[in-house]
Amino acid sequence: MSDYDPRAATGIPTEQVGSLPRPQELQDAYAAYDRGEIDKDALEQQQDAAVRDSIERQEQAGSPIVSDGEQRWSSFATYPITDTLAGTGLADNLSGEGGQFFAIFADGHGRQLPRLTGGPFHYKTYAADTLAKSVGYAHRPIKQAVIAPSMLYLLYPLREEVPGYPKEQFEKDLVDECERDIRKAFAAGASRVSIDFTEGRLATRNDPRNPWTGAGLLDRFIEINNWVLDRFTPEERVNIGIHTCPGGDRDSVHSADVPYNNLLPSMFRMNAGYFLIQLKSERDKDEVYRSIGQNLRSDANGVQQMAFIGVINPLNPRVESPEEVRDDLVRAANFIDRQQLAATDDCGFSPFSIDEKPNHGSPDYARDVAFQKIHNRVEGVRMAAEKLGVR
Repeated sequence: MSDYDPRAATGIPTEQVGSLPRPQELQDAYAAYDRGEIDKDALEQQQDAAVRDSIERQEQAGSPIVSDGEQRWSSFATYPITDTLAGTGLADNLSGEGGQFFAIFADGHGRQLPRLTGGPFHYKTYAADTLAKSVGYAHRPIKQAVIAPSMLYLLYPLREEVPGYPKEQFEKDLVDECERDIRKAFAAGASRVSIDFTEGRLATRNDPRNPWTGAGLLDRFIEINNWVLDRFTPEERVNIGIHTCPGGDRDSVHSADVPYNNLLPSMFRMNAGYFLIQLKSERDKDEVYRSIGQNLRSDANGVQQMAFIGVINPLNPRVESPEEVRDDLVRAANFIDRQQLAATDDCGFSPFSIDEKPNHGSPDYARDVAFQKIHNRVEGVRMAAEKLGVR
């Protein structure tokens, strides 16, 4: 078990979601690899340099826990099943043709999953496989994000059966693989593991362009995620989190217009120890604070849940001041028990390897902004803890 104490450095716990903008040089390397212009070793050299820089700059920013910024992944959603967004290195029993969109964003672009063609379903890459290459660069505790089983559930066709591979068997294989992904991440050195659940809010939308969103899957998603979580002890689940947001890609979102209360009361039924909740970019924060305070559980099968509220908007190049972060947390404490209150960023800063960051002007500028935002989040959390008397 990890001996990481999330309160030790800042009083109120704080951590990032996971991803950071990839440098332009790394994005160019991903594209060149897809075109066959460089080999895997050359790509991995660029990934390694970006990871080292990511960890060093998080530590310089004062972050009490760091991540590798997902620089070795092409996508938070597809790292287990393909090497790149273009489908290079796709895992067995999957096809890049005929898959469904898991998200269509407000600016009109979409992100697509491959299609399951047979069984059994197995990961090609575990989060621990890349974490093991990064953990040696860290001088502070390191966290790891993993994909939710509910996202990968969408690999199975919505209204047909895969020949010779019943959905019930796929679900069993999926849950086994997701449990293994988390356990291997802890074994590789992660102090915390958070599960990306960006599909949660989107599941409550009925978008005819994206048929799965109208299929009433939220309850099923929560059930499947709990199948994984319930395989862990309360002591383990203290350090297993759930992340929710309305998406964040190319500085656009996929479900910010969906009422948050369509998701929040149900979300806390998942037996995770903590939740990383997009909130800075939300318009009516008090309503969301109130919903969190009403639904956050003091006993989720043996774990007191923590709410890490978003105090940083990664899609906006404006850098929030420490005082702004402090004030958001102090306001939230009017609705959420301060012993269950913590802070995070709304989303990962760049969940996909090819992301032009148009609001920022360039990925490299977005990267510099991200580290300044992390620094100000940490400083603002310290100020809030002092004002609220939290130790």
